Amino acid sequence: MNAVGWFDIYVDDLDRAVGFYEAMLDTKLEPMPDPSGEMQMMSFPTEMTAYGAGGALTKAPYAGPGVGGTIVYFMVEDCATQEERATSAGGSVAQPKTSIGEFGWILVCQDTEGNMVGFHSMQ
Repeated sequence: MNAVGWFDIYVDDLDRAVGFYEAMLDTKLEPMPDPSGEMQMMSFPTEMTAYGAGGALTKAPYAGPGVGGTIVYFMVEDCATQEERATSAGGSVAQPKTSIGEFGWILVCQDTEGNMVGFHSMQ
């Protein structure tokens, strides 16, 4: 079993955050129902039977975005692409594309909500 089964990235402005992540990952997020009725959620493309964890952008009354917590790393082909997209998508680059040796490359950005988010690639 993998250690992580799901993630939520908390946001204040769901539409703004969706725009950022759709631009950065060149993908479409999908509305996700919330049985409790407390949250609004937009899910990243997820195949629950595949390797890795699914997740969503989540607007909830009990949690919000911020710097200094857990960083989620999205797998991408070449994180230099996301480095080029960050500013035009409304975010900023906190740590440029950096080698992590045999484990590839990482990029750390701040999203439109103030969250730190990472991107990882092997090239």
